[in-house]
This record gives sequence, structure tokens and C-alpha cells, in this order.
Amino acid sequence: MLIKFLTALGAFVIRRFEDFGSLVLLYADTMKQLRHKPRMRHIIAQMSHLGVDSLTIVSLTLLFTGVVFTLQTAHEFIRFGAQSTVGGIIAIAIGRELGPVLVGVVCAGRVGAAITAEISTMKVTEQIDALRVMAVSPVDYLIVPRMLACMIVVPLLTVFGDLIGVFGGWIVAVHYSGISSYLFMHSIDIFVEVHDFTGGLIKAIFFGNVIAVLGCYYGLNCPEGAEGVGKATTKTVVASIIAIFILNAALTFVIYGG
Repeated sequence: MLIKFLTALGAFVIRRFEDFGSLVLLYADTMKQLRHKPRMRHIIAQMSHLGVDSLTIVSLTLLFTGVVFTLQTAHEFIRFGAQSTVGGIIAIAIGRELGPVLVGVVCAGRVGAAITAEISTMKVTEQIDALRVMAVSPVDYLIVPRMLACMIVVPLLTVFGDLIGVFGGWIVAVHYSGISSYLFMHSIDIFVEVHDFTGGLIKAIFFGNVIAVLGCYYGLNCPEGAEGVGKATTKTVVASIIAIFILNAALTFVIYGG
């Protein structure tokens, strides 16, 4: 019994190291392909497909996050006489943490899944093999445009989400909690620094990179058949969300730890 358990455990660990090694090699190959002239038409098309179509869900997610966060905190600040800090606290929380992380999670579910489904379908229908036959690198043709598009789109969505989230907080603070609009905006002016938002944008760039590369990796390595496409898509979403939370903790120590 013990031998079977150790054998299964060893096989699991070896498979995970193989997956990690394959991912590292794919990422290194992608970095090499960046030396070539970028395919701007493909990048813009991916930005439109992956970014513009995500505006609605990002808006709703951050709007109601700002609303709920203010509902949960404004009353407590007012109770302790700190209503003059509500706007600044909400803006800092959304700019540093809630904005980039929630946008990253939303994009992992929508953008990452879309990338994996598209590329895995191309693999199942042998379109990727056709690219190799025509001496076209799948990494250069498929992965690089999507990675660059995600690294541009996710920060842009984060900026948009930050504004929507703060707006949601303003609505609740002014029209529900009784805090004046001037006091809310003045606290943002006093407490919030540019670094609070630029740090979140740096996180968003890394999140976009991770989402695109993981989406392409699981798409290129999906099992055969329609069922394999579904499994690869699920793996992308789960792996991307886990990677975002781990990366967020590491980047927070680096950017804000001091």
C-alpha cells in the first residue's frame, strides 16, 4: 500500500515538474520571438477581441466591488469620526489591490479561457501543424501577439476598473452614508499618491503576461478531442487564478513592502 502511494506521489511530482519545464521552455521561446518585428495587425485584433469585449464584465465587477467595500467600511469610519478618510482609503484599496487583482481574475476567466479554447481548437483541427508545414512558428504567429495584447489590455482595463470602482464607492458614500462629495474627493487628493495606482498597473502587466502564456500553453498541449478542449480551458482558468494570487503577493512585497 505504501509503495503504491509513494509511486503515485512520485509520478504526480514528476508530471508537475515536466509541465513546469515545458512552460518555462515555451516562455523562453516566446521571449526569443520578441526580437522579430511585432505583427501589429494581429496585436490590435487581439486587443479588440480580448479587451473591448471584457469592458462590460470588468465594469460590473469593479462597480459593485466599490459599492460593497464602501458599504462595509464607511459606517465604521463614521462611527470613529474618520469620515474624512473614506475616499482616500477606498481609492488606495482599489488602486493597489482590488482593481488589478479582480481585473486579473476576470481576465483569467474570460480572456484566458478564450485564448485556450481558440488555440486548442486549432490544434485539434491540425491548423497548428499546418503552420509548421508552412515554416511559420506557432509561437511567433499565435503566442506573441496574444501576450503583447494582454500586457497592454489588462492594465488599460485596470485603469478603467479603478475609476469605476472609486465611482461606485462615491455613490454609496455620498448618497447612502451622508459623506459630502467634497470631503470624499478631498480625502483622495490628500491621501492618494500616484504610486498607489502605478503599482497596481505594474501588477496588471505581469498578470496579463501570465494569463496569455498559460492560456497558450494549455491550448498547445490540450488532449485530443472536444473533451480535451474543455479540460484545457478549465486548467487555464484554475492555473491563471492561482498564479495571479501568488504573483500578487510577491509583487506587493516588492512594490509596497518598503
